[in-house]
Amino acid sequence: MAKEQNAAPDAAVPAKPAAAAGKKKKEFKKKKERRTVPHGVVCVSASFNNTQITITDPDGRVLCNSSSGAIGFKGSRKGTPYAAQQASLTAASAARDTYGMKSVEVRVKGPGSGRESAVRALAAAGLHIVAIRDVTPIPHNGCRPPKRRRV
Repeated sequence: MAKEQNAAPDAAVPAKPAAAAGKKKKEFKKKKERRTVPHGVVCVSASFNNTQITITDPDGRVLCNSSSGAIGFKGSRKGTPYAAQQASLTAASAARDTYGMKSVEVRVKGPGSGRESAVRALAAAGLHIVAIRDVTPIPHNGCRPPKRRRV
C-alpha cells in the first residue's frame, strides 16, 4: 500500500511543459566601443633576469603588457637584449592595432641589458617616441650595507 501512495503523486506531476513551450529570447550585448588612445606611456622595467614592458594611457590605466618570460624565453635568456626586443615588439604591435596608438613617452627603470633594445624596438614597431626618461630609483644612502667579509 505504501508503494501505491508513492506512485500516485509522481504520476500527477506534469513533465515540465514550460521548458518546451516558453523559449527565452536571445539577449544581444551592446558592442563595446573601441577606445582610441593616440598617445601613451611605455614603462620598461629591465632587471638582470627579465624585462617587462607595460603600455598605459596618460592617466596610468594599463592597456597592454608583455615580458621576456611571457613570450617564451626561459632562464638566463630572459635577460638578454633580444628577448627585451621581442617583448617590446609584441606590446607595441598590440597597442598600435588595438588602440590606434601613434606616439609614446618612454620611462625606463632598472639596470638590465634590455633597456636600449626595448626602446629601439618600440621605434621599429612604428611608434613615435616623444621622450625617454630614466626613472630608476636611486637611494640617497638608504640601507646600511652588510658587514665586510673577513677572509
